[in-house]
Amino acid sequence: MTDFTLEDLDAIIAARANSADDKSYTRKLVNKGVAKCAQKLGEEAVEAAIAAVQKDRQELTAEAADVLYHLLVVLNVSNVPLGDVMKELASRTGQTGLEEKASRPQE
Repeated sequence: MTDFTLEDLDAIIAARANSADDKSYTRKLVNKGVAKCAQKLGEEAVEAAIAAVQKDRQELTAEAADVLYHLLVVLNVSNVPLGDVMKELASRTGQTGLEEKASRPQE
């Protein structure tokens, strides 16, 4: 197990997104806007799902890392703090997933 956390990755993304480093992939991606960032997140999520179906643990591990990275980029460009997401997850632990889903406003 590693001591590296999502909070660590979030801080790295924030620093690189605001850097002047022309070689930073994160900076270039963020500068393309939320639509491009969301597109990349979707692509990586599909790749992770395919790896899971194919039972390719190594590929799933790599794609899951990509999904987490791109999710944090999308949160960054959308000004949604990771802490807010973590609070939302924590608030859901007091009930089952089915109870939580049932409590959502009906559309």
